[in-house]
Amino acid sequence: MTQLLDKPAELKAPPSPAQRTAHRRAFLEWVAIHSLGIAAALFFTLPFVFIVLTSLMSDSQALSRDLIPHTWEWDNYRRVFDTPGFLTWWRNTLFYAVVGTALTVVSSIPVAYALAKFRFRGRNLALMLVISMMMLPPQVIIIPMYLFWAKQLDLSGTLWPLIIPMAFGDAFSIFLLRQFLTTIPDEYLDAAKVDGCGDLRTLLKVVLPMAKPGIAAVALFQFFYAWNDYFGPQIYASENQGAWTLSYGLESFKGAHHTDWNLTMAATVLVMAPVILVFFFAQKAFVEGVTLTGVKG
Repeated sequence: MTQLLDKPAELKAPPSPAQRTAHRRAFLEWVAIHSLGIAAALFFTLPFVFIVLTSLMSDSQALSRDLIPHTWEWDNYRRVFDTPGFLTWWRNTLFYAVVGTALTVVSSIPVAYALAKFRFRGRNLALMLVISMMMLPPQVIIIPMYLFWAKQLDLSGTLWPLIIPMAFGDAFSIFLLRQFLTTIPDEYLDAAKVDGCGDLRTLLKVVLPMAKPGIAAVALFQFFYAWNDYFGPQIYASENQGAWTLSYGLESFKGAHHTDWNLTMAATVLVMAPVILVFFFAQKAFVEGVTLTGVKG
């Protein structure tokens, strides 16, 4: 014990010049990466902040160069909702997005499951057809589709020509789900079949619970598409204001309030807010689903 007490404590050797250089380089890299991240975050968030601040300004201040509201005009959002037709546009958009997303997911899952897990003649050809449909611009087929829905079925002035086709699957959703389902090991499916499950029960009891991230990603993609769709409502619903969606009605709103930038920005915030909230609460499943679709092809 005496020898241990008499033994001087070992001093930590000072870092060598090479170590100091490595630490300095690591610190500079950390600063550079985080600076770029902050700059990118500001690049994407500042326009949204500008829209929100402008939506809370008075009519006269919105035409000035001021960036911060002198008085916070929360009443602007009530004035937007009091605009004739705005609540109708909101309901139409919600109906279009929710029903269209549900139909797309329900109709795309069986097709993607068959392309991912079944072995049949012509499977690769069917997959190539799905990919080909993804490459086909919608403007190419809009004329025959319009003639069919508007002239043959007399559904112009409604959103049904946009909703009904979603019940027959979507090429992008099928491909994305197929890529995700290929990551599920076949051993799980074989074990379910050994226990007596048929193909449908295996899909419902085994595949769907494991495919929740991929399904969430597909649902969010479709929801965002339907919520922001401008081209479709312009083609089929433009003649009936009662069938307008928010994306198409916002153009009319901007024309009616072309000098009231505060109201235009408030309407824009109300259009963007649901999409932002949906992505905020579902971003974990969305990112996981998109990431895993590329693991195995």
